[in-house]
Amino acid sequence: MKSTTERLFSAAVAALRGDAVVAYPTDTLFGLGVRADSSSAVKALFQAKDRPEGSPVSVLFSSTEELEPFVVLRDQDRQAVRERLPGPYTLLLPASQHARETLALELISPRGLLGVRIPQHEGARELARRAGPITSTSANRHGAPAGTSMPAIRKVFGDRVAVYLDLPPSPSGTPSTIIDLSGARPRVISR
Repeated sequence: MKSTTERLFSAAVAALRGDAVVAYPTDTLFGLGVRADSSSAVKALFQAKDRPEGSPVSVLFSSTEELEPFVVLRDQDRQAVRERLPGPYTLLLPASQHARETLALELISPRGLLGVRIPQHEGARELARRAGPITSTSANRHGAPAGTSMPAIRKVFGDRVAVYLDLPPSPSGTPSTIIDLSGARPRVISR
């Protein structure tokens, strides 16, 4: 017989494969995820969040090995990725040709950058491992404070989210630090 956690993971993966939105915990905040390779799923996510188009969200990967084909990494970038991930960081890196051919184009910025995350939360990484790269954006309506618990997030999103994957540990409540690695030196965008 499947455990409750396994049933939740199975439901979340099935929802993601069906282009639905899933709420899940990360090390920083609760996130909303859809398949990163589906433009229709990304559009559904933007609608659920009331997020304007043209505001890309990050992509969550299960490991650096999964991440590497999607970005262009110089030696210094590779070192920065290995030092910071998994961790509470979103790194902005040039999207590779593979990313442009594989991911929803709405996830790549006008500058050609892709925001990437590998959180310290094992459950979030496991979800990405099972479902492929997924989006990573805070579980809130655009411009509103981030949700601090699954019941609060469920109140905001209701049936706009197909599965609420509530796994321990709870997020820290502090957003990830965004670092732009596309220039000559790393540049912190926000903390």
